[in-house]
Amino acid sequence: MTPGKWLGVLFLMPATLFVVVFFLSPVLLTAVFAFTSMSTATGVGEGGYLITPSTLHRLAERGMDRSTAESLGATTYLVNPETLSRARAAGVAAATLDELGQRHAGKSFDGRRGFERALKSLNNRPRSVRALKQAARHFETSVLNRTFGQREDLLAALAASGVRLSDEDRERLVDASYTGWTWTTDNLRRMFGTADTAQVLANTLIYVFVTLILFNTGFALVLAITTFYLPTTEAAVFRGIWFLPRITPPVLYVLLWKWFAWDTGFLSTVLGWFGVASRNWMLDTAFNAWVFVVLINGFVGASMGMIIFSSAIRAIPEPLFWASEVDGASRWQQVRRIILPQLRWPILFVTSYQTLSLLTSFEYILLATDGGPGSTTEVWSLAAYHTALNNYAGNLQYGYGAALALVLVIIGVVLSLLYLRIFNFDALVARPRIET
Repeated sequence: MTPGKWLGVLFLMPATLFVVVFFLSPVLLTAVFAFTSMSTATGVGEGGYLITPSTLHRLAERGMDRSTAESLGATTYLVNPETLSRARAAGVAAATLDELGQRHAGKSFDGRRGFERALKSLNNRPRSVRALKQAARHFETSVLNRTFGQREDLLAALAASGVRLSDEDRERLVDASYTGWTWTTDNLRRMFGTADTAQVLANTLIYVFVTLILFNTGFALVLAITTFYLPTTEAAVFRGIWFLPRITPPVLYVLLWKWFAWDTGFLSTVLGWFGVASRNWMLDTAFNAWVFVVLINGFVGASMGMIIFSSAIRAIPEPLFWASEVDGASRWQQVRRIILPQLRWPILFVTSYQTLSLLTSFEYILLATDGGPGSTTEVWSLAAYHTALNNYAGNLQYGYGAALALVLVIIGVVLSLLYLRIFNFDALVARPRIET
């Protein structure tokens, strides 16, 4: 390899590292997390084993005998070297423990009263009721609400508690009590088996299609063409005004829309002069919410398309327009025969970019309606955000949220390939015939 090529590789390394770290790695990690059960409850690290009352309820539902499940939650009193040592370290009289070990070593008592009667029968029994109860507390043995770091620790505690389980019930208990994440395909089954998924998908298709066609591509093209025929100064001012939504901070931009739509805002105030009752026009009905969602996002998207299309139109050789005017072509004929054919590549770029942007962006919807009223404006990306990072229940479901995000990645790739096919990308990038 020549020194020049080595120098090129050296200059490309930072860009390659940037792409891998900030683009490819998040996509790969999303694909990995999509097949896990990670959540707030499980955490992202190694989990332990915890038996709770809800765990016992799930075990009964999964086929374990209900009396066996209830016995796991019972507190027994066990006399063995471990409990005797624990009581001795806590200051219980040595004579009491020695006699207890001699008379009841290896025995287990199902209830507190039975064990306290055994203590009372000792010659060296505790001298007060308080001392008796404190001594009995050190012999309590229960697996309920105790966290075990390893599977072996849980099984050892089960054996010490005296509860006898079959191999099948033991595996059920281990699986049900595990608090860490596991590899699973349940996220995909849940996604395609939930009725809400179809509604969110429909919302997303409506949002992307309507905003893209009416504003991000359609209205942007209209703005670019109309300003092309304006004088240079007026066109620059007009484009600058339309570019304001894109450069305005999203929070401030949406706040202005809310002020416009509030029940005490501009729209209600003006309509109140004509006897129309004030209301929150943005959230009172699902239709109004969609109108504002499309307008809020559309004005931002149209400004970007307008700039790109305007630049592309300015790059068209002026002699083409002069010749068409000499031939008597109208403005519409110039647009149809000269401008639009020359904008195939910019239209492909804007359509592809804005489709992916609309699929994955949700900040304006979050600030404006937060998916409301109800869930009527909940789009796929916002649902993924609510699931994985911010939901009302508090249990953030990282794995399921990653599965939702993975679907967006797949849809984006498929749509990009489809756009390349529709716009005949191979012909757009082919070498001009004059050079062959």
